Amino acid sequence: MRGGTSKGVFFTPNDLPDVLRTDPVALDRFMLRVIGSPDAYGRQTDGMGGATSSTSKVVLVSKSSRPDCDVDYRFGAVSIEKPLVDWSGNCGNLTSAVGPFAIARGLFVAPRNGIATVRIWQANIRKKILAHIQVHNGEVVELGDFELDGVAFPGAEVRLEFLDPGADKGSEARGMFPTGHRVDTLDVPSVGAVEATLINAGNPTIFIHAATLGLQGTELPNTVNNNSELIARLEAIRAHAAVAMGLAASAQEATDKFPHTPRIAMVAPPATYTASGAKTIAADVIDLTTRIMSMGKLHHAMTGTGAVATAVAAAIPGTLVNAVRGGSASLQVRLGHPSGVFTVGVEAAEADGQWTVTKVLLARSARCLMDGRIFVPN
Repeated sequence: MRGGTSKGVFFTPNDLPDVLRTDPVALDRFMLRVIGSPDAYGRQTDGMGGATSSTSKVVLVSKSSRPDCDVDYRFGAVSIEKPLVDWSGNCGNLTSAVGPFAIARGLFVAPRNGIATVRIWQANIRKKILAHIQVHNGEVVELGDFELDGVAFPGAEVRLEFLDPGADKGSEARGMFPTGHRVDTLDVPSVGAVEATLINAGNPTIFIHAATLGLQGTELPNTVNNNSELIARLEAIRAHAAVAMGLAASAQEATDKFPHTPRIAMVAPPATYTASGAKTIAADVIDLTTRIMSMGKLHHAMTGTGAVATAVAAAIPGTLVNAVRGGSASLQVRLGHPSGVFTVGVEAAEADGQWTVTKVLLARSARCLMDGRIFVPN
């Protein structure tokens, strides 16, 4: 299924051999073979993956045992070159496909016509998400005129509400700002002092100024991904920030075991630039430019959870993102990304200097690309 600007292979537990439901090592080995990893050639030719971080993904959806949710959703980011499936975070883009998949597979009974609201429990980060999906004659409406920058064809809009997104993994102990600060200065070997905002929202995310690495914030993926020295510096910052956030015991562990989270994003003030596909993005239609890394590569558009984290950080005074935004506590932010513009809404409130974010809203689209059998060698 395509969800937003990502693509993944979706399963229910009943689709899998019995052993995979109880043996996580066997499950990872199976998912790697499904996708075609590890592939030293970086192509995933012998599997279902698309050889990019946006298309090397797997999803498990099942009926939920929780009384306040309809389905449980697990997401795995599959490394292309390494024998690794990272189940530590969420994919916000593929979240938009979870509800349609649940309806198509009979995990959720939708109304005959109108809007189906599917209550999703994101099991990786233990958060609730609402997906509002158009239904006609009992089936998901996939085609429409909703255009999404980063996707070639228009589709039907899927509206998502990420509820209480301000502190996910490890939130009980560490909260939205795991270091207790809205801006930290990290001492990163081979890079130096780096000013950053470390936030738990959507996925754990690290924000730095694009200028910290000599960038404008308007770069396209090839410019970043073809610069191995720049990629190494970004990973060094990400890995050391993961330790500061309490997500890894060491920078090496963050690199080896948790390539999906935390994410690292670069932000800069609005600027006019040419996006992928030769589309001109004018400075006056965005509030800031943002570029986010995904599994060691610059994302071709914007991750859904990255948009959640950016919107939350932009709404809270004192963060690096809010300062780039101009210091406004606006509850809507327009993000300029490599493929275009992503508008995100936030519901937040401040009391006695403490901010509470109750909801982040965004719109995506989704479509079933194929349904059938995958042949996986033993």
